Amino acid sequence: MRSLPNQLPAANSRRPFRFRRLWEIRCSSASSELGSPGLWLRESVRHQSQLLGIMKHRMSFLFLSLLLVPSLTTMAAAQTIDVNTQLKNVADKIRAKTVAWKMPEAKLVPELEELDAIYLQHKGENPEDLANVLRFKATVYWSVVDNSEKGIAVIRQIKKDYPNTTVGRDADGIISLIQQHEEIRKNRRALINGAKFPDFSEKDLLGNPLSVSKYEDKVVLIEFWATWCGPCVAELPNIIKAYNKHHSNGFEVIGISLDQDEQKLKSFLKAKEIPWVQYFDGKGWQNKLAAKYGIDSVPATFLLDRQGKIIGQDLRGEALEEALTKALTNTR
Repeated sequence: MRSLPNQLPAANSRRPFRFRRLWEIRCSSASSELGSPGLWLRESVRHQSQLLGIMKHRMSFLFLSLLLVPSLTTMAAAQTIDVNTQLKNVADKIRAKTVAWKMPEAKLVPELEELDAIYLQHKGENPEDLANVLRFKATVYWSVVDNSEKGIAVIRQIKKDYPNTTVGRDADGIISLIQQHEEIRKNRRALINGAKFPDFSEKDLLGNPLSVSKYEDKVVLIEFWATWCGPCVAELPNIIKAYNKHHSNGFEVIGISLDQDEQKLKSFLKAKEIPWVQYFDGKGWQNKLAAKYGIDSVPATFLLDRQGKIIGQDLRGEALEEALTKALTNTR
């Protein structure tokens, strides 16, 4: 999943591409496979079909929200550096907190209140700035908090109070895209701890049959990732270490790559000596399995017990090791 129409906030970090999702996690902001993030922000809603594609496969809020920051000064000459800086500060705080694919609103109350304070501080000033502050707030709601209803309400407020701004004019298109994005997220919400991970039947990178059920009675880590994703690559040493330590005891990994270049992926796997199977279809964010499970940010991981039930999500480092040790010592 990626972004709203016309200059939506975006961000990057060591956190998931949303998203885990930030500056460097723009996973190489210049990634040729993703296109230029700056261009996304400058596109208008008249390019709805292109934007819908971006939206459906958006990276996380943080990718979106922090992308807004560096581009604010070029979006409109009238926008002030003051507002730009203030929004960047809020984005940085949210980035520091966001470690899962969504966050409870209660944990973001200080940042939401800060956005309200910024809005009140500049009320009566440049309408474009004020609309951008509200748009940022809307993005936090629909992308980080996972509350599309509140996000849409804020966009409607922009349409009502600032109809002649860029966001105000594009409000209907933005709302439409949020609503379509909501359909995608329904699949993601079903993947909760304790639920059986829905199986699939595909071919792996080498053309062999691949499914979750193939690893019956194994503890399995399903990893949605990409070679161009900084946070994904940064976490690989931990997964490799866990695999080498626990593979003989029944630990398996299934990689689901959102890469588009097969040869580049194969070269990367060889160079990093990654031994586990990979699913690859070359479709990037439109990856068949990513779409099936509503994945809109990477890395996204699911740890399954021997019965195929989800027992952990987005576990990193020591958290993964602890969960693995516990799962593998459970009675078969």
